[in-house]
Amino acid sequence: MKAIRAIPAIIGLGLLTACSSPGDLVTRTDAPDGPLFQAQSPYQAQEVLVRKSYTVNEVNVSVPNVLVVSEANTYKPRADIVWREDPLGDRHQQVATIVQDALVDGVTGMEGERAVVLQVQVIKFHALTERTRYSIGGTHDIHFALTVLDAQTGEVVEPMRVIETELTAFGGRMAIEAERQGQTQKVRISAHLKNLIHQKLTAPREIVVAQQTQ
Repeated sequence: MKAIRAIPAIIGLGLLTACSSPGDLVTRTDAPDGPLFQAQSPYQAQEVLVRKSYTVNEVNVSVPNVLVVSEANTYKPRADIVWREDPLGDRHQQVATIVQDALVDGVTGMEGERAVVLQVQVIKFHALTERTRYSIGGTHDIHFALTVLDAQTGEVVEPMRVIETELTAFGGRMAIEAERQGQTQKVRISAHLKNLIHQKLTAPREIVVAQQTQ
């Protein structure tokens, strides 16, 4: 695997047309659908599953400075970034490091037919404040935009999509016990993102194609 590094993501690339990744096509449905596929048309719409086969050469993560950070010790601050387990500092960079490391772990070892680059832009990273963690608990709420590009040509393999994920966050005695066992917020969030990106990049994706009728 080539060096995997973090550079600013270009979210606008997700608006380009997607190119199919190599692999087998498996028919899901075979029924005309929409005004372009009427009974008199020689074509019919098909939804197919494209089996993904990727080798990830780079993971590029950005956390825009416009995302609002809150250090308020309330139950649920109104902000884009809430993160407390690292020392007070550049929360944007801290979040970028957490997401970068987790996603790299998730794609390491993937050996597929197509070399790709992941462009990731964090939209929301909401962990727990001290008050919430040591009382009622809650959820870790993380949103990011993902675009998959061909590593050689830069073509869009999978257009930009926003992934929203939540993870139960421990509270009170459960949180304290988890920390004693090494299950900090960072450890649990990182493991969750690692598994999530692996699933997103290996699960078959649906596309719609037009095939000529007999």
